[in-house]
Amino acid sequence: MLSLEGFSTGLLDADIYGPSIPTLFNLNNERPLLVEETGKNKIVPLVRFGVKVMSIGFFIDPKQAMLWRGPLASNGLKQLINDTDWGELDYLIIDTPPGTGDIHLTLTQEYEISGAVIVTTPQTIALDDVQKAIGMFQNLHVSIPVLGIVENMAWFTPSKHPDEKYFLFGQGGGEYLSKTFNIPLIAQIPLNESICSSCDEGKLNGLFKDSEVKSAFNDLLTGIINVKEEFAK
Repeated sequence: MLSLEGFSTGLLDADIYGPSIPTLFNLNNERPLLVEETGKNKIVPLVRFGVKVMSIGFFIDPKQAMLWRGPLASNGLKQLINDTDWGELDYLIIDTPPGTGDIHLTLTQEYEISGAVIVTTPQTIALDDVQKAIGMFQNLHVSIPVLGIVENMAWFTPSKHPDEKYFLFGQGGGEYLSKTFNIPLIAQIPLNESICSSCDEGKLNGLFKDSEVKSAFNDLLTGIINVKEEFAK
């Protein structure tokens, strides 16, 4: 959505142990090029749908387990960030794994992160984990602004019955977090068959054929931009 609005956008897959970005962007069989710049090799990110994409998944067999302890994973993450030739970007989105582990600590300690977007699903068991993540970003030693909350899989709407909503995973989780932490709920993304197939097949350009999905991602885009401008004042 950022790219469609004309922003130069990069996406880093920071899930070292379970990278999913190659599948989402249909890039599982692609390998980035290496170019030499001032005596050092730089990685040229792959580009799909106008987004510059980088993931550890481009360098390993999809069936290969990453048997790395925390320090090695952190070093791998820093290498992906520092050695990639991102060029001039308006936004670098970093897709992190769940939790508050080494990956998050490396990002928050080594880089200037302008803001975090918290993604949750509605059910209580997900909220328990997400609240810990919010607490991490709001910790005095971290102090990264939480720009907003996104409720994914907010409800199920069958493609052939767009007026119906089924709350398969509960209801109100995103709103609860928003009120508890005084953080805006900027988007509720529904679930349907076309979303699942678009993601599994790496055909993300098909997502916005569904008007409800497009509207949700437009809310997400607007929310990030507006809240980011508020924090910048």
